[in-house]
Amino acid sequence: MAPAGENLYLRIIRPLLFRLEPERAHRLTLAMLGPLAMLRKPPADSPALASSPWGIRFACPLGLAAGMDKDIRAVAAWQALGFGFAELGTITPRPQAGNPRPRMWRLPQERALINRLGFPSAGMESAARRLERLRRRKPGIRLGLNLGPNKDTPAERVAADYAALVARLGAMADFIVINVSSPNTPGLRDWQSAARLAQLMRPIRGEALKLTPRPPLLVKLAPDLNAQVLAAVCEAVAANGIDGIVACNTTIARQAVGVTSAHEGGLSGAPLRTRALATVAEIRRRTGGRIPIVGVGGIFSAQDAYRYICSGACLVELYTGLIYEGPDLVRRIREGLLELMRRDGFSSIAEAIGCQAPALESEAR
Repeated sequence: MAPAGENLYLRIIRPLLFRLEPERAHRLTLAMLGPLAMLRKPPADSPALASSPWGIRFACPLGLAAGMDKDIRAVAAWQALGFGFAELGTITPRPQAGNPRPRMWRLPQERALINRLGFPSAGMESAARRLERLRRRKPGIRLGLNLGPNKDTPAERVAADYAALVARLGAMADFIVINVSSPNTPGLRDWQSAARLAQLMRPIRGEALKLTPRPPLLVKLAPDLNAQVLAAVCEAVAANGIDGIVACNTTIARQAVGVTSAHEGGLSGAPLRTRALATVAEIRRRTGGRIPIVGVGGIFSAQDAYRYICSGACLVELYTGLIYEGPDLVRRIREGLLELMRRDGFSSIAEAIGCQAPALESEAR
């Protein structure tokens, strides 16, 4: 029997929200989460779900994906729901409105979303003020910051945008994600090459090295890279001091993931799962398991999250699944992960990481 909270969301709240334009529903949901954070006690942490990529302890491998909380408005709610971490943003240096509306669409039959938001952001100074208030309250949840350039920043200044963001906000983050894979900012995905990624990361790392402690630097990749480009990017990640990879962002593919839609933008949700899982597994194979991976794309159940972990992800993130399944999904995944790892004889979720990954490069030779 489904829990009462799950029934309430699926039978009443979701139908009401889905009558609204998606962005309006999104804003209403964030507003409703404030009272939830005050009324709901976070679930007790299980030591078996803890892991420590980059030497940072995450009480739970399940996190909120970037895009849900762009302007850092609901951190207490994410903690109350049971997330182990939240990736906040995307944050840009200067405030910007993003692309014209409409710019977000639901595909209920496919359990998917399409967005061409274009990094709407209140800017890094607004983010800094909110993060400083959070630090004083010492939230019990790890915080990652997803960073991107302003839309009107010329290509020769993109690296400076990222560096400025790291300098201003990096000390307040547990980890930083360099977003080079949104399809909705012109030219951004062009940075996903070995040569350009190396050029981009030099000033970013320079600013990060000034911070104590230095937060891990991750890059967020698209699921649409061909095998040759992905291999080169994986080599560039290792060569340029990048600490991790987030895989994946939204896809611009349609036919390849079984979706027909005239809407432009990045597609997330269930159709992305197979493609994103394959990317995680290939990154794991290419990097020999030496680079921590955050898996994201189409996670709607504990089984989905577990497949990412077994394929090589040390952490996993939700966004679209939360919209379709509701807030109780976090609890169900946490409980389900414990059951699945115990079924397979693991005493810690860390033991399951990569257990079903393809052969590592060193083993395949």
